[in-house]
Amino acid sequence: MRVYLGFDDTDTRDSDFGTGKVARRFEKMLPEGCRLWGVVRQQLLFDERIPYTSHNSSACAVIDIPDPAMKEVLLSLAVEHIERESAEGSDPGLCVACEGDTSLTDLISFGHLCATIIVTQKEALQAASGIHISGHGGSNDGIIGAAAAVGLTASGWYGRFIEFSGLRNFPETVKVSELGRHGITVVSLDRDAMVPFPEDVVDTRGWLRPRLWGQRVVLPVLPRGKNVWEGMGQKRKKS
Repeated sequence: MRVYLGFDDTDTRDSDFGTGKVARRFEKMLPEGCRLWGVVRQQLLFDERIPYTSHNSSACAVIDIPDPAMKEVLLSLAVEHIERESAEGSDPGLCVACEGDTSLTDLISFGHLCATIIVTQKEALQAASGIHISGHGGSNDGIIGAAAAVGLTASGWYGRFIEFSGLRNFPETVKVSELGRHGITVVSLDRDAMVPFPEDVVDTRGWLRPRLWGQRVVLPVLPRGKNVWEGMGQKRKKS
């Protein structure tokens, strides 16, 4: 069974870590038999009326568990984790759902709203009816982004991976076949939609961040030369 754990607003402007790192660190808490499939960053609405820390993003850790009964164990561990790891002065929120939960449809729609308009805690609580959602400090505004992270990730079509198959350990240039071996599909976004060959090389520019497309891990690339591709995007500093 697949479980989605949404985290948001665990940092402050003065902290040396972001919500994405808090979500990634949760892997160390996993009980035996549970496996982190990946951590997906979700971009929400940019608007000066929203009190976000830097880029108004939230994160969802996707966990595969061997037994549905493990969900309650994960929930307990996630609460412990977010309360311990969140920065003082932050407004952390947590949302936990399983694949097949009947309320996921509403949560997916809510995630779409969070990417386009300003929403409230009340709306987050309504969308998460029947699904665990909880605030763990400050204003508890983090429940909004946490719920959105779960909804958008569960839809299978949004966000970029900030953790998957040790993506930070890959070299700056890597063969298409090696990425495929680790579950990352390389897809060309050039005009003619050329097919990257297994022996072609991808220049990640030191920032390998696949996207979540169709429930799959997809790395969009552009051609840079014969048998050479370039990953899209690059790391930006926290503002």
